[in-house]
Amino acid sequence: MVQVASFAIAGSGRAGILSRRINLVAGAVIIGLLVTVALLSLVWTPLPPAKMQIIHKLQPPLAFGLLGTDQFGRDVLSMLMAGCWNSLSVAITAVAIGGTLGSISGISAAALRGPFEALLMRICDVIFALPPILSAMMLGAFLGPGRFTAITAIAVFMIPVFARVTLATSLQAWSRDYVTAARAIGNTRLTISLRHVLPNIISQIIVLGAIQLGLAILTEAGLSFLGLGMAPPAPTWGRMLADSQTYLALAPWLAVLPGLAIALAVLGFNMLGDGLRDLLDPREASR
Repeated sequence: MVQVASFAIAGSGRAGILSRRINLVAGAVIIGLLVTVALLSLVWTPLPPAKMQIIHKLQPPLAFGLLGTDQFGRDVLSMLMAGCWNSLSVAITAVAIGGTLGSISGISAAALRGPFEALLMRICDVIFALPPILSAMMLGAFLGPGRFTAITAIAVFMIPVFARVTLATSLQAWSRDYVTAARAIGNTRLTISLRHVLPNIISQIIVLGAIQLGLAILTEAGLSFLGLGMAPPAPTWGRMLADSQTYLALAPWLAVLPGLAIALAVLGFNMLGDGLRDLLDPREASR
């Protein structure tokens, strides 16, 4: 019985490791394919994404082109490829900016504590009260819709997310013995933050960034759906969904294909984030 139980435990452990590796590998493969398509669209698409051929409008998949055409006769595959670059570039840029500013703020608040920490938390509360869609609407009123508006709205919303996580993890690091020893030998707070705190929380920041990229893709699609994303004729997945509403009965593929692209991107980033968390978290590794 003991041997059976040990074999069962070992088997469940291998299954858990396998499932974690599957998440990481599957997420990396999905995101790798999307990035490849996005980069390929910069140099080649089956047809120019903005080229209109009214005579071939609303053609089903395989009738004209691999994935058919939209209401203006534009090639859907070409638009999906170009939209992949536009959506990913906006999301990655916004998360990179928001993650950097938020992480710096959180690490600084953990080092300084006191009024700076309290002020940062209040600013985060204010930003959380204004979701990115509403922020983009306000920015659009002043700046007009476009790439800059979408990136700014998403990045501003990402700052408090990263700030709260890095603050919490940094405070845990500051309570460790190695930080106490570093303070005892006279290291400054800046030195401790860079040499001891940041290396021990960087894995959490990476995992959070991967997961937030999925949310950024959804947010960018929502902004484009509302007309607050990149300006036409640049194709985006969200605008393709918005344009397809009138033709759902005649051409359902116009809504299904960009919807599947958004879902695939979000799934890929979430799986990649889960896999990275299991890989980089020492507690998961020890288990």
